[in-house]
Amino acid sequence: MDNFLMARLKGVPKARVYNILRKGEVRVNKGRIKPDYRLQAGDLVRIPPVRVAQRPAVGKPSDQLMRTLESSVLFENDGLLVINKPPDLAVHGGSGVSLGLIEVLRSMRPDAHYLELVHRLDRGTSGCIMVAKKRSFLRHLQAALRHKRGVRKVYQALVLGQWPAQRQRVDAPLLKLESNNGKERIVKVHPEGKASLTEFRILHAYTDYTLVEARPLTGRTHQIRVHAQSAGHSLAGDEKYGDDEANERLRKLGVRRLFLHAAELAFELPGESELTVVRAPLSEDLAVALKALN
Repeated sequence: MDNFLMARLKGVPKARVYNILRKGEVRVNKGRIKPDYRLQAGDLVRIPPVRVAQRPAVGKPSDQLMRTLESSVLFENDGLLVINKPPDLAVHGGSGVSLGLIEVLRSMRPDAHYLELVHRLDRGTSGCIMVAKKRSFLRHLQAALRHKRGVRKVYQALVLGQWPAQRQRVDAPLLKLESNNGKERIVKVHPEGKASLTEFRILHAYTDYTLVEARPLTGRTHQIRVHAQSAGHSLAGDEKYGDDEANERLRKLGVRRLFLHAAELAFELPGESELTVVRAPLSEDLAVALKALN
């Protein structure tokens, strides 16, 4: 239900959508429903009058940014793009960001009739992200992500301290909270949270840090960051869940953002049974920081 509303109430803040749901102002077949209600064919949905904010005009991306994205295409066929997203680029506009990855791609390819994000990455995270060029690909890949089959995500992260070799999995429920009037999301390990599982593997041990591979087997908000923090090894450069003093030391070594990179995506394309594997090289700023650690 929440996804249905957000797709139709463009410009309405997410917090407002959940507010009208909590208050019972949205009715299905004359009855109150929860945000996770699954709509059925023939349902009658009543939505209260809501004010839709005018979307600001999307600015024109710079030629440099468009060249950067064009050179960042890792995979493309008639239904899908996989981009090596640069750091500090939001995946879409909004919340003070006028221009995101999807707006830049649409500006670069004005003849493309359909370009939609399959999934998301945080603004500070670099690496592999899928953009559907056909609705059929979007539905296929989002269903695979939802049912946790046919898609594999692999990240590289630098964590504080020496990650223990025997700590190969973090299995801890995560609860998402909203603060600052719904404008900020905070996630924490909590028994009432949703089941969450991440696999970790050591790639390289430094004196005071460890480069790890992280495979989230569930898709919770900030999952890798919070699971690493709960294990006592926050991610380098993490201003929300990390160590401020350690982050200040790391800035002197060149780590000026969250050290988290979507290094690999594997997925089954529609009509295929074998996985297509796409890898994104570590972004230059993170690669330089690792050399400094060496």
